[in-house]
Amino acid sequence: MTMMKKLQASAAAIALSTTAVAAQEVEVLHWWTSGGEAAAVGTLRDALAGGGVGWVDMPVAGGGGSDAMTVLRARVTAGDPPTAVQMLGFSIQDWAAEGSLANLNDLAAEQGWADVVPDALQRFSTYDGNWVAAPVNVHSTNWVWANTALMAELGIDQPTDWDGFVAALQAAQDAGYTALAHGGQAWQDATIFDSMVMGVGGPEFYQASMVDLDPEALGSDMMVEAFNRMETLRGFVDDNFSGRDWNLASAMVINGEALFQIMGDWAKGEFVNAGQTAGDEFTCFRVPGTEGTVTFNSDQFAMFNVTDASAQAAQTEMASAVMSPEFQITFNLVKGSVPARTDIPSDQFDMCGQMGMAQLAEAAAGGTLFGSMAHGHANNPSVQNAMYDVITAHFNGEYDAETAAAELVTAVELAM
Repeated sequence: MTMMKKLQASAAAIALSTTAVAAQEVEVLHWWTSGGEAAAVGTLRDALAGGGVGWVDMPVAGGGGSDAMTVLRARVTAGDPPTAVQMLGFSIQDWAAEGSLANLNDLAAEQGWADVVPDALQRFSTYDGNWVAAPVNVHSTNWVWANTALMAELGIDQPTDWDGFVAALQAAQDAGYTALAHGGQAWQDATIFDSMVMGVGGPEFYQASMVDLDPEALGSDMMVEAFNRMETLRGFVDDNFSGRDWNLASAMVINGEALFQIMGDWAKGEFVNAGQTAGDEFTCFRVPGTEGTVTFNSDQFAMFNVTDASAQAAQTEMASAVMSPEFQITFNLVKGSVPARTDIPSDQFDMCGQMGMAQLAEAAAGGTLFGSMAHGHANNPSVQNAMYDVITAHFNGEYDAETAAAELVTAVELAM
């Protein structure tokens, strides 16, 4: 039996904790549309089907979730919210502040969520002391994904610092390969920028600039250096990067066209979906300079207020399924992320998964676990989008590094 069939069988066997009736169904708005993501969604759909809950799929591709949030706003404005929505970070908090999200306190208390979900995730799963979302996973974003055959061909060892990373990129480019697979979309640019900021200034600088939004940090020499590093990386991206979806960039590494990709660990789902194995055809390591730190986002399902009793029961079924240990294992094995629960053993996960789980625990314990600016876990959407505009304008050559740092200060001030 193949790994995918085993995972599908495991998903189908997941038992839901409450009684379901066939009439129940959930309409789920999400942006998991790539091959690896679609396989992960299938594990949740199968789990719900096993409990008699139907799944009405509402995928919205693109934008790192921003396009899905636009659709959501239109649905809610029309008085027709989906029953469940994939959300990130501060978006959950904004909808909760509007009074739009259902209260999950009873289920959370019954199943002891507070005991197994890290505080950093509960920051976004709860609002005003109430559980309003069920976390599916934890993604960390400061990863490099590498083609091992190309590394061997070029005689490249895993880079351990910025200079070594640049040297590896140069070697790939000199050999005629795309050195850095990248998609020219604002959220992808910002994903790389997260790691540049952390790599230049470390946790204290990341906290001051990306979280606290200190103007001195935002306009500092360190920020100029972060933008300088973005310029360096821009020189290793191929000419056709503009508008490329992230999973197509991952495919460049998978197919041996490119050496590296800087991307969150959802990229691993693409490698797994392509039949590759961590440590064999591909490998993973932290962006040099960010070792010992983890920037994260967490996919969560928020349940919108609905009046239909069957829909409410289906929401409870779905939240219960999402938080079950069996599902957390099955889903995250396919998705590339790690479980949102701290009581999940790592023995079923591959090399990158085990590394991610161990490093997440270490970062949480050591105070070096930071919500990703690029993925809505460092500040509110207005500030995030303001940063996106500056970062992408700089990456596309509209600003030099010094101007970009100054523009970042102004953009954040106007967005706050």
